[in-house]
Amino acid sequence: MLTIRGAGGKGFCDGINRREFLKIGGLALGGLSLTDILAAEAQAGIRSSHKAIIMIYLPGGPPHQDMFDLKTEAPSEIRGEFKPIKTKVPGIEICEHMPKIAAMMDKFTIIRSLVGARDEHHASVCQSGYTSLEVTQNHWPSMGSVISKLQGPVDKTVPPFIGLAPKMGHMEWADPGTPGFLGLAHKPLQPDGQLMTDMVLNGITLDRLRDRRTLLASMDRFRKGADTLQGMSALNERAFDLLTSHKLAEALDVTKEDPKVRERYGKGNNTNVDDGGPDWNDQFLIARRLVEAGARCVTLAFSRWDYHNANFAQLKVHLPRLDQAVSTLVQDIHDRGLDKDVSVVVWGEFGRSPKINKDAGRDHWPRVSCALLAGGGMRTGQVIGSTNRFGEEADDRPIHYKDVFATLYNRMGIDIKSTAIYDELNRPHYLLDDHEPIPELI
Repeated sequence: MLTIRGAGGKGFCDGINRREFLKIGGLALGGLSLTDILAAEAQAGIRSSHKAIIMIYLPGGPPHQDMFDLKTEAPSEIRGEFKPIKTKVPGIEICEHMPKIAAMMDKFTIIRSLVGARDEHHASVCQSGYTSLEVTQNHWPSMGSVISKLQGPVDKTVPPFIGLAPKMGHMEWADPGTPGFLGLAHKPLQPDGQLMTDMVLNGITLDRLRDRRTLLASMDRFRKGADTLQGMSALNERAFDLLTSHKLAEALDVTKEDPKVRERYGKGNNTNVDDGGPDWNDQFLIARRLVEAGARCVTLAFSRWDYHNANFAQLKVHLPRLDQAVSTLVQDIHDRGLDKDVSVVVWGEFGRSPKINKDAGRDHWPRVSCALLAGGGMRTGQVIGSTNRFGEEADDRPIHYKDVFATLYNRMGIDIKSTAIYDELNRPHYLLDDHEPIPELI
């Protein structure tokens, strides 16, 4: 929780101690003080540009053959009960429970031959292109952290990397992306239910906050009693700018949005589905508001897709909500002239088994999955790749998760072949060895 002592307690001039001065629990930055984070962030290289990525993670592994790759000619125990519908693009069909996306398929690309997953319930492959084992062993950073390092903030009061996933029963799904060897300076800011409360400066009036000289003078006195930190004055200034800026708080507050726009997204339910994420459509709108405010990478987790039982009954509930949220987000991006700059990707950590099990569910299937992409100036209105008759494996044009990441980096203006990031020992690492942007998209 954020704590700034003010009226009703000791003032800034009266015996502030370091634990009472600044505490920001709701920002979920590893328990560090804001100035600790800013100290690390100050070492980052910063460039200006405002391309952005919104990564929509579907925790649990969505069923590719019931969404974007229906197998109508397969036996009943494989094809399931859903019917395909035509889309705006002739020749492309998708699930009947996604009519809004179907109606604007010219703004999307489907990848039906996504490979590179493992049988592990973890967000890491969707956050970085690397499996959780690779991330753990090599401390490989997520895409948002890489972008934070290479491109820095657009606006000093808005972090470049923001993860909206809340805590979940299965916490590996709640991973918004880790900074790895890039360090805490590039950890995502993680708003949760407490953030809007934490952003309120309790116990101190706005009039007093506006008295910048008084506040900074009190910071100087606080600094004299704290451990020495190089550049503390500049860091305190940046901390003050962040905490007193309305930009981040307003971007997170969907009540500031036109009610008609919010209604188009659908509000959904801000409670987790079992041990997964929430069916909360507002987070799609928040993601758009954040990139407009200056965020470069926003990740979110929607619902729960690990349907070992009642696959079709659960999809009938969750697919229409996803359909509404994704279609509205992409249309909104186009309407606001952001479609050349903001890339959107929707996917999960693997696909589902072709054969329906005895509980009317589908089990884990890491051999192939699917992805949906939009925006970023990418070529849309197409399908890339295919699976075999039963949806068991890629039959044509296998696309690795890392190929998608190479494409997203390309859309951010990052050349993966010539750009290196450096670890703690100052050793260079290139982003994605032996992978290239997908030519059909760029």
